[in-house]
Amino acid sequence: MNLTNYFNESYNELVHKVSWPTWSELRNSAMVVMIASFIIALVIFFIDSGFRALMKLIYSFFY
Repeated sequence: MNLTNYFNESYNELVHKVSWPTWSELRNSAMVVMIASFIIALVIFFIDSGFRALMKLIYSFFY
């Protein structure tokens, strides 16, 4: 009985109470996420390149 009630309430909430985004809002949000991910990837790439150059410099003193 409780499981059936749970599914009925869940369905009712998803259909009648949840505010779903429009396709335009969804597309805009996806673009923001893609651009932010690309920028973060670039920042990590440049930080990694800087550390790689620093480590090569440090290793060159010992070898």
